[in-house]
Amino acid sequence: MTIHVGIDGITWRNERGFGRFTRELVEAFALRDTGFRYTLVLDTPPDAAFPVPDGVETVVVGQGTEPAKRLAMSQASSKLGCDVFYFPTVYSFYPMLSRVPKVVQIHDTIPERFPDLIFPTKFNERLWHAKTWLAKWQATRVLAGSESSVRDMTEILGIPHDRVDLNTMAAASHFRQIDDPDAIAGIRARFNMAETAKILVYLGGFNRHKNVIRLIEAMPEILSANSDAHLLIVGRTTGERFWDNIEDLKSTARDSAAGSDRIQFTGEISDEDLALLLNAAHALVHPALYEGFGFPPVEAMACGTPPVASNASSIPEVVGDAGLLFDPTDAGDIAEKVTRMLNDDALYAELAAKAPHQAAKFTWDRAAAMSEASFRKALGQAG
Repeated sequence: MTIHVGIDGITWRNERGFGRFTRELVEAFALRDTGFRYTLVLDTPPDAAFPVPDGVETVVVGQGTEPAKRLAMSQASSKLGCDVFYFPTVYSFYPMLSRVPKVVQIHDTIPERFPDLIFPTKFNERLWHAKTWLAKWQATRVLAGSESSVRDMTEILGIPHDRVDLNTMAAASHFRQIDDPDAIAGIRARFNMAETAKILVYLGGFNRHKNVIRLIEAMPEILSANSDAHLLIVGRTTGERFWDNIEDLKSTARDSAAGSDRIQFTGEISDEDLALLLNAAHALVHPALYEGFGFPPVEAMACGTPPVASNASSIPEVVGDAGLLFDPTDAGDIAEKVTRMLNDDALYAELAAKAPHQAAKFTWDRAAAMSEASFRKALGQAG
């Protein structure tokens, strides 16, 4: 019997990790032939920028103001006639007046751990908690993307452990080792990086829990010990995303970091150029206080670039033995570990060799298989 799964598509066009996760996982579903069919419920029509994979049906509803859109999404999803309905993130959850089993992906407990870093007002915080409570109440199963997050579902959100399932995430296919010296030289030239420069890359958002400011505070010590080191901070710097602190970061880079001419905010770059930059880089530095999974370390490792990363939450299980870990609250420890990566050639070579093998442990097909096991459990079938 074919199992029909409806999928909330509100994040389909989202440019952050929510959207990347949804698109990559749905594409992996579409490539499998395991007795499932999928319908994506969208609030905007698909287009060439965000195409829906062949074999995945679509229903487009909900255009208009936000409350009306959510109501239309809920009504259409409830009437879809699917066997299971899946929310790829609690961020876009809406209640459904339907008895269909629901599987909700809760990526992390960052809002619960760091409310002062996440919410601009107490009202926003209360709305989030209300939505999360409703999602937990309606969910037949909950999915989380790392063992660390699975534990948090029970310990912090109070969800019974036997209702929580693990899936995972992975790097997109364009993140890979690139053997093209001219292309690597070209990406270096684009950012005025000499052939001898050792490039450190930060990749991601600028919300306060990303902890980029601690990395910038560590840079004077790193740069004083490494005359060839440069830090490229990659991500949208317009300040348009939800309560980021980009102006604080730029101010700290200007005022506090000796040699701040070696700290460059690149803005957003294409995924193809990002893959080239990661191939050119000596290391990725990932100082987040918490991650539900964390795309940048696995993307860097897929390019053969070892991470120097936070020892918190899911990050150690993603990095494995292919990188160095630091205390993200300690700028001195960040500086020490980054300097070690820059100066210890034997260690660097060992970790760079391990990085692609660690990244290969995470695949989107594996994520899809684990998700489908959860869908079967939601229907009362064996996983």
